[in-house]
Amino acid sequence: MDLPLSRAAVPRLEFLASTGSTNDDLRDAATGPEAAGWPHGSVIVTDDQTAGRGRLGRTWLAPTGKTLAISVLVRPELPGGAAFPPEGYGWIPLIAGAAMTEAVRRAVDAAASARRVETEDDETGGVEVELKWPNDVLVSGFKVCGILSELLPDTGSVVVGAGLNLTLDEHDLPTLASTSLLLVTGVQPDADAVLADYLGTFLGLLRAFSEHGADAAASGIADRVSGVCGTLGSEVRVELPGDRELLGVAERLDRDGRLVVRDRNGEAQSVAAGDVTHLRY
Repeated sequence: MDLPLSRAAVPRLEFLASTGSTNDDLRDAATGPEAAGWPHGSVIVTDDQTAGRGRLGRTWLAPTGKTLAISVLVRPELPGGAAFPPEGYGWIPLIAGAAMTEAVRRAVDAAASARRVETEDDETGGVEVELKWPNDVLVSGFKVCGILSELLPDTGSVVVGAGLNLTLDEHDLPTLASTSLLLVTGVQPDADAVLADYLGTFLGLLRAFSEHGADAAASGIADRVSGVCGTLGSEVRVELPGDRELLGVAERLDRDGRLVVRDRNGEAQSVAAGDVTHLRY
């Protein structure tokens, strides 16, 4: 892939014809002897990832040419080179999730507009694109993208990986709860346009976050993430570490990006990590 739009959006982008894991590749590059050549916002991307992984060590496999595996290097710092506060790191994967949600929304809307021109049909089909806290992008409840962020020890840097389903058909889907842009829209997606949209939005939101001292409220990031997060207001089941489970209503995000769930006893609990299921009755 040439990816001219995406290359213009970032300081460095390397497309690999095939690789095991773009997150591993970027981590090695960002911490190796040539680390200075990999500035904030550098990207490695492939459409053939053979050893991808998700949260909790889950494997992530897909047919060649039908998905994008995208890894972005984040070297966060405050204005003037001041150290990035530890509490700000929890927002980085949420910012990536919001950026991907917005990019997918625009891709779906563009495809719907093209269909309306061709068919003179004003119906959108009721497609809803939303972020499931903390790191999945859903289209009408089906997963189109997952995000995995990894902190690089002793560097303060983060590798943010995303796996976006582009053209998977019904036979390719890894789970019954998955989908792809092609299945959602019926239109061949423009991989470069979606990727460039995601990268530009992600880095722009990160810049605003840093310029406001990693304050999610002051920077508008808290509102931006909350605005696309379909988890908020939903009945949820959260699988917590230690085989514990939390049932309740997801009310809001706290100042550190944790999910605040009011359980069935009326107690509010903040969740920093856990698998969330939106309950449908």
